[in-house]
Amino acid sequence: MSVKRVAILGSTGSIGVNTLDVIRAHPDRFEVVALTAAKQIDRLAQQCIEFKPSIAVVADADGAAQLTLLLKEKEIATQVLYGPQALVSAVTESGCDTVMAAIVGAAGLVPALAAAQAGKRVLLANKEALVMSGNLFMQAMKVGGGELLPIDSEHNAIFQCLPDRFAKNPSDHLGVEELWLTASGGPFRDKPLADLAGITPEQACAHPNWVMGRKISVDSATMMNKGLEVIEAFWLFGLPLEKIKVLIHPQSVVHSMVRYRDGSVLAQMGQPDMRTPIAYGLAWPERIDAGVAPLNLTQLTGLSFTEPNFTQFPCLSLAFAAAKAGGTAPAVLNAANEIAVAAFLDEGLPYLSIPNVVEHCLNALPPVAADSLETILEADAIARQAANQFIHAIQK
Repeated sequence: MSVKRVAILGSTGSIGVNTLDVIRAHPDRFEVVALTAAKQIDRLAQQCIEFKPSIAVVADADGAAQLTLLLKEKEIATQVLYGPQALVSAVTESGCDTVMAAIVGAAGLVPALAAAQAGKRVLLANKEALVMSGNLFMQAMKVGGGELLPIDSEHNAIFQCLPDRFAKNPSDHLGVEELWLTASGGPFRDKPLADLAGITPEQACAHPNWVMGRKISVDSATMMNKGLEVIEAFWLFGLPLEKIKVLIHPQSVVHSMVRYRDGSVLAQMGQPDMRTPIAYGLAWPERIDAGVAPLNLTQLTGLSFTEPNFTQFPCLSLAFAAAKAGGTAPAVLNAANEIAVAAFLDEGLPYLSIPNVVEHCLNALPPVAADSLETILEADAIARQAANQFIHAIQK
């Protein structure tokens, strides 16, 4: 059994921490060769002291100086780099064969693309790589010749419900009729839209089933998260958009399903714990202990599924519209949403204004062909500017 050499992009976030938790339990299988973080220098230092990667990357020179000092005190020989280009170096110069792409937001796009082009096994937990640049990313994976394993619990579940040969030939749909992405519905699934006007960031971040970062928790509450996952599924699995459905499943036990032409429905079930898909991606095609308690079916009181109300979740509707429009529309959707969510969390933008900001940007910025990274990043930048301007206008 050869030891896999793993680079973790975003090692101090929840996905990164859970990835290290799985690796910690299997020191004979995995070696950590690169870790990256933006601002959590102390936590990154602790990780470097424990796992001794060859490369560590932080956002800026101040953080690099701080990390260098902390590692020097412990006589850790990790090379400390900083800046966006250093994230690419973590992929290309660390000797890794597996990359956990877990940087939240557009910042994770370029290093994820670099991992694809370099032929690595890419464990994709960064939505933006596919939402913003789905066609480019899938082409890069094809040219690089590496393996792409989705880590989002829903896409990982679908991957597990597809035949093994799908990983080698994604264009073969193998009798698949529909993909069903399940959604918890977030903390406001049973509240009418009219009751959400005064929602606070603390309420929006109080997810009933999962422990997640603040931004993704808000996306779960608005169901933009599920809309982004629809766009991801479109690129990952190659089915037409109309064959990708969303079901609200409050118990978060069935992580997603695949309906086949013969009437069969295959579902992947398990505890709501990200270590399961992470372990699956790290060890595929083998299965290893993820440190997750087994699912006790006798203790489940019931599983329910309902179709989402698009009026109650306008962000989900906007995501489907952007996916249908194609080109740079998903990049605009993603950028406008990032700005709107940040304004809600930090600047007092009303919760119900989040979809208004996104809709304004989609209407104001008609899509163009997303045929280069430069075009995509330009659309991203313009959408962020337009979102900020609209937010300032409505807050006056």
